Amino acid sequence: MAAQTGASTELGGRRREYRAMAAGGRTDVALPRPRVARVREPHTLDLSNNQLSEVPAALADCPKLKEINLRGNKLKDKRLEKMVSGCQTKSILEYLRVGGRGGGRGRGRADAEKDDSRRRRRERRRREGGEGEGEGDAVDGAGRLLLRVLHVSENPAPLTVTASPEVKDVRPFFVGAVVRGMDLQAGNALRRFLTSQTKLHEDLCEKRTVATIATHDRAAIRGPLLYTGRPPQDLKLVPLGRREVKAKDLVRQLQLEAEEHRKQRKRQTVSGLHRYLHLLDGKERYPCLVDADGDVISFPPITNSEKTKIKKTTSDLFLEVTSATSLQICKDAMDALILKMAEINKYTLENREEGSLSDAEAEAPSGQLSDPSAEKGGDCQLVVEQVRVVDEEGHLKVVYPSKTDLDFAAAHVAVAR
Repeated sequence: MAAQTGASTELGGRRREYRAMAAGGRTDVALPRPRVARVREPHTLDLSNNQLSEVPAALADCPKLKEINLRGNKLKDKRLEKMVSGCQTKSILEYLRVGGRGGGRGRGRADAEKDDSRRRRRERRRREGGEGEGEGDAVDGAGRLLLRVLHVSENPAPLTVTASPEVKDVRPFFVGAVVRGMDLQAGNALRRFLTSQTKLHEDLCEKRTVATIATHDRAAIRGPLLYTGRPPQDLKLVPLGRREVKAKDLVRQLQLEAEEHRKQRKRQTVSGLHRYLHLLDGKERYPCLVDADGDVISFPPITNSEKTKIKKTTSDLFLEVTSATSLQICKDAMDALILKMAEINKYTLENREEGSLSDAEAEAPSGQLSDPSAEKGGDCQLVVEQVRVVDEEGHLKVVYPSKTDLDFAAAHVAVAR
């Protein structure tokens, strides 16, 4: 216990040292490897905005560590660098536990033996904590996040998006996917899903400046879809929570609302959709996604349509990510969003108890609730359908997910292709 407390005190002092050095302009610090494995006390660890290039796998063996912040560091492991911006702490620690990309390949035998020893100790502690023999393995299997990719060639009705030349100079990059099997009915699952989308917009998408995420009820969409650009006065849509309006008038309304909010709060900052209006400044055409009925269902980076609004009863979703910056950031954001969805679905499944149901669920007749993993004994599975984006001649521009997408090294995520 003395050694454990000493290690915790050292890390606490080191964290204060990090902050002090950062305030003085020194950020060339390194995480102490030898003793971090002995730390057992911290619940949070903030190492943001330093010059860390590596993160020791021993951090994954701090059982009480619930939140870690590694943003602002130039990490050698680019997958980890993306994860620290868009994934939960649990996913990051699982990634570290298996040794990062490649599952620990290239590490010495001594490190591998230490990992095995730690794993055996964790399993022994679980058994001593009251789990019956074999029960721990069953729980691990039930809690695994399983994503099954449905290829276009296997899909009888794949969704296709045609990208027109009009978006080339406005917002040229587009990635789409269909995810089936979400359970948004239980408790506050829908709120968690929307909150996670907002967090991705703030962090990975850098306040929508590099990418914008939009989510739709797949059942409300009739394909194929057209991704195009239209003059503001010609673009009509029914925004979320509003009546039909031209894009030009909507932007003007939002500008007036923003100005009114500034006057009421006596501040220069604005919130909500008003923060993104500047992204359209000087654009002769606005990007939009149009369904087969001719209805505009998305107006990035501002809003979606009321027609395809996500509800608690939604189980199949169409996801889109657009960007004026790069195709890769679209894929990174989509990877992070789908991982979040899998984590939310797992949490919902594990906490689906009578006391956690909403009023509507409690009153619903037995068997009418949508539960993608009806039995707790199976994997928590989502189906991810490939969506192709083509040009007007039908030539393929991008398909998602491809074999290089959804490349999660975390042990609790399995992707079946």
